[in-house]
Amino acid sequence: MSETLSNSLPGATRPDYGTAIVGTGFGGLAMAIKLREDGQNDFVIIERGSSVGGTWRDNQYPGAACDVPSHLYSFSFAPKSDWSRVYPTQPELHAYLRKVADDHQLLPNIQFNSTLTGAAFDEQNQLWRIEVSSAGVKRTFTARALVLANGGLAEPKLPDVPGVEKFAGKTFHSSQWDHGFDLTGKRVAVIGTGASAIQIVPQIAPKAAQLDVYQRTPNWIIPRPDRPYSERTKALFAKLPLLRLAYRAFIYWGHEARVFGLVLNPGFMKLFQKIAERHIDRQVADPAMKAKVTPDYLIGCRRILISNDWYPAVTRPNVSLVTEGIREIREHSVVDGNGVERPVDCLIFATGFYATENPIGSIIQGRGDVTLASEWANGEEAYLGTLVKKFPNLFLIVGPNTGVGHTSMVFIIESQVAMIRRLLADLRNSGSGTLEVRSEVQDEFNRRLQAHMSTSVWSTGCKSWYKHRSGKITALWPGFTFSFRRQTEKVTARDYVLEKPVAVA
Repeated sequence: MSETLSNSLPGATRPDYGTAIVGTGFGGLAMAIKLREDGQNDFVIIERGSSVGGTWRDNQYPGAACDVPSHLYSFSFAPKSDWSRVYPTQPELHAYLRKVADDHQLLPNIQFNSTLTGAAFDEQNQLWRIEVSSAGVKRTFTARALVLANGGLAEPKLPDVPGVEKFAGKTFHSSQWDHGFDLTGKRVAVIGTGASAIQIVPQIAPKAAQLDVYQRTPNWIIPRPDRPYSERTKALFAKLPLLRLAYRAFIYWGHEARVFGLVLNPGFMKLFQKIAERHIDRQVADPAMKAKVTPDYLIGCRRILISNDWYPAVTRPNVSLVTEGIREIREHSVVDGNGVERPVDCLIFATGFYATENPIGSIIQGRGDVTLASEWANGEEAYLGTLVKKFPNLFLIVGPNTGVGHTSMVFIIESQVAMIRRLLADLRNSGSGTLEVRSEVQDEFNRRLQAHMSTSVWSTGCKSWYKHRSGKITALWPGFTFSFRRQTEKVTARDYVLEKPVAVA
């Protein structure tokens, strides 16, 4: 942590901003919009990119799209009647978020190309000292409250493979796609077979001379019921808003029903698994390949993927699905666990993100110089994924245990934003300097949460990115999203402590 952010440094007690928001994805934009609705305009948004959009700006790989229907994966307060298809693509989602930011005149409040490099809570002055870097220049400002809306899947994770640094060919992560590099006729290796890979591989397989796909664990995949919306349907949604709302509700409740198998009774997932098994039977004929792509765990224990073209892609004659692991990477090749060496021109890491140990935790300091990373050494915890003890005036959007494996994260985000909005109003209206969750409230909440988690499908034995290295499941919410919203709405002053106001210099 930079010395300029030390909690012991003196400084004016009047902050530069009322609220500082990190990130311009769904969470950051929603927070800013709701603050403005409350008449609060003294906020700043820190954005490391050159435009808004978060993950839907960064992930521009071929075939990038969402696996939640467009009419549900969008703001309830910013509906769009003319979505092009059932499942939105990355370009359309990015354009949607840019339009939302423009419509709500947020751009003047955004500091683009500014990376958060540290934030420390100043206990004496009851404010956050925030450090950002832009074009190599660091600067510090203060804010009464800090909202981290940087996203749960924002920091790319690279594989820990011997020799990867020696590779002399082209390399990039799926979230940092190099569109200037032509894969046509190249020998390509894709490491990973998760949500990004199943979209990438079908797009690049026809171009590559040879494509080697390295799979550690197969995923259960179900058909993707995607189709374009007709012009007539778009016109009806625009003309009849109640019809569009009813359609959104239909999608919501259909997805919410999956909780019965994921959390309440994992045995129900065996019936759902039949759909995935039939999907394999219909698209994969070779018994050896069937064995490679069929998981040995109950569906839902890891993220369920949707695709119609993954199995046809990996069974192409120029594609090899390698399941023997990777022993090492050499200057121009990859050596698998059996010692087979395969020449490679381009190495693509479809290895996901830091979902449970986000690096941002190491640069956020609370009371007594405690960092989020140290506080979360045994697994991330928060109260309703939003408040963390020892971190006054800090609010998380998409914090610990807010992820959902069955529906739209936007519903969770809007629930958190509404909660934070009320808490910030309480902080202002009470004339207090700080708001902090009670330690016993957070501890009891997480005790009950993990008890619910223990009977879920995610606890049936598989390895997944849902789990912290300690084994605790820290990425997912164990229940219905309407239950999460109801709990955020019931947060009262009994759950947090308001400290005396600061004396403004």
